[in-house]
Amino acid sequence: MHNLDKWIINNSLSRQLFAKKINISTATLSRYLSGDRIPKQEIMEKIVKITRGSISPDDFYITKNNNIFINNFKKKHLLGIEGLNKNEISSILNRADDIVSNSKINYSKDHIYRGKTLVNLFFEDSTRTKTSFELAAKRLGLDVINMQIETSSIRKGESLLDTAMTLNAMRPDILVIRHALSGTPHLLANKVKCSVINAGDGKHEHPTQALLDALAIRKRKNKIKGLKVAICGDIAHSRVARSNIKLLITMGASVNIIAPSTLLPSGDNLLGAKSYTNMQKGLSGADIVMILRLQLERMHGTYIPSAKEYFKFYGLDRNKLSYAKDDALVMHPGPINRGVEIDSELADDINRTLILEQVELGVAIRMSVIEHLLNNSEHKNNV
Repeated sequence: MHNLDKWIINNSLSRQLFAKKINISTATLSRYLSGDRIPKQEIMEKIVKITRGSISPDDFYITKNNNIFINNFKKKHLLGIEGLNKNEISSILNRADDIVSNSKINYSKDHIYRGKTLVNLFFEDSTRTKTSFELAAKRLGLDVINMQIETSSIRKGESLLDTAMTLNAMRPDILVIRHALSGTPHLLANKVKCSVINAGDGKHEHPTQALLDALAIRKRKNKIKGLKVAICGDIAHSRVARSNIKLLITMGASVNIIAPSTLLPSGDNLLGAKSYTNMQKGLSGADIVMILRLQLERMHGTYIPSAKEYFKFYGLDRNKLSYAKDDALVMHPGPINRGVEIDSELADDINRTLILEQVELGVAIRMSVIEHLLNNSEHKNNV
């Protein structure tokens, strides 16, 4: 029961009478109490005054479909996993899980976020991530603008900051950015008024990928804490690896990273993971095997002798997977290079891989992130 409902009962009132006192309809009050809408500032001031401070804006700072849960992620932006605590990560995962469990992937056009705007600003190709953000936003009722970089003013010499200022003047609610330079989302977050989501910056982070990976693991293994996760591939150039290592260790898992020495980060950048150059040792006892592609676009020089040689020693097949636990599951963030980092037949085995789940859950995770950020912004404006 909502705290305001308790106050109404304790003061011998009804919802109808209380709604009349603050000059709103009973239906609107019900939406506030169900978590489907947050009171505007003038309404919130009336509620606080009438209840003499017993009810505050925090009592309405929730998201809900069928199960109410507290929003523990109260940041304006999602720039990375670094700096997030367990409760903040769990808040995003729980909301996404609630969306999936209650079949709330398709929202009505009259959703409370109608009229909000999300801008996709992708300086690197990524059909999967860009489409996932677009679907997530549209299913929440947002308007979506996909910036066409190839034909934008950026190609005519406009700087990134000039573009940011132009977008800022359009007053979007959320800006999703992917860029080849690490730190670009952080730079924009300091220049624009809207919330910024990092959709991948250089070799730094890819937070929503790590969050959807964590949700996929939790749904199949029913936990993250205590699991052993082996991440194999181009660790040195992978933002997915960095975000996953940070998230998994924060949530109580242990992480092994496996790669040839040329593709391992330096000792100071292991982020708490154990490193191996031998697949058998690195996969031993693993509950989850996460395979990463070779980031050829970020390599300058020769890191492996050949793709064939790489697959021989580090490509995942049935034989190498046998080094892990018998019920170990395989993950891959995509796109897959078959016969390079993973055997094609294994990649298509839905009983051993979570690859399809990763794609599907990406929409729910991004819906959750968008909702958290919009609610945080709404809460700030209403306080």
